[in-house]
Amino acid sequence: MRRALGAGLALLLAACVPAAPPRLPPAPVPVGAAIAIEAQPVPMDPTAPDRSRIGNFVYAGGLVLSSAQTSRLGGLSDLKVTPDGRLAALGDQADLLRARIVLDAEGSLAGLADAQLSALKDPAGADLFAGGPREYDSEAFAVLADGTLVVAFEQHDRVLAFPPGGGPPRPAPPPQTAYRDNKGMEAAIAAPEVAADAYRVGLEATGELFLCRLSAACVPDGRVALEGSELVAMDALPGGGRAYLFRSFSPLTGNVVRLRLTDAAGRTVDSLEIRRPLTVDNLEGLAAVPRPGGGVRFYLVSDDNFGFYDGRPTGQRTLLLAYDWK
Repeated sequence: MRRALGAGLALLLAACVPAAPPRLPPAPVPVGAAIAIEAQPVPMDPTAPDRSRIGNFVYAGGLVLSSAQTSRLGGLSDLKVTPDGRLAALGDQADLLRARIVLDAEGSLAGLADAQLSALKDPAGADLFAGGPREYDSEAFAVLADGTLVVAFEQHDRVLAFPPGGGPPRPAPPPQTAYRDNKGMEAAIAAPEVAADAYRVGLEATGELFLCRLSAACVPDGRVALEGSELVAMDALPGGGRAYLFRSFSPLTGNVVRLRLTDAAGRTVDSLEIRRPLTVDNLEGLAAVPRPGGGVRFYLVSDDNFGFYDGRPTGQRTLLLAYDWK
């Protein structure tokens, strides 16, 4: 269903996993449907469960998320978290998960509560999911100051702006560029320092950045070095810096995820690499949350591809991980 596993994994699975019958499409989710989310804790390093630090990054808990109430909880491709712990995650079948992060007595990630799953609509008011994969492939979003949700799509490369009070979206300016199929706009953040209606998007395949406004066309805004990976998410840091999330995959190494932190001048100030034997999956969403007393908590969420690739089970999971950095 998604390109993250690649053709190499498809060949590997073909040799190791029995053929699975085609999956039925997930059942529709009513807008605002409350769901219960089960959260199973996972260590940073399953081979050394007491390990909790990588350089300046301290593990603050990890969870495998699931729900017995819906098959649409999956494919999470972008993430926003507010300082008070409110989470919004975008699924790549045009669903939006909203929930409250629950912490334990030590302040580590413990679960999600008050979860709701909503199906995004197209400009005509129909569920985007009904339009098929090329229409519903939502990959990144930004939340503007007035609550407008700006959502970027791949395959049918476009941007839609959803009003804060609900209702159908309207088209928003996308970058006027040549898109690679299924490797287009994968990262997005609001740009309130530019204007209340401004947002940035980043291209997965090239690392190109664009600055856009609801009221104006997009303009080039630099490029981040991919270093053999793909850009999958970004977020702002205190002081004008930025955090970028990159992902690569091979059948031999599995998923390798890199978090790069830059200052306001674009210089790298720190980085984190997550690969086996650490707990890792197809991590695609990133949220940077400033912490009281300084430092930042980074939340990472994975796209599990709904557990299948080319009709075969993959064993992927929906992970929500937290790392503290100071």
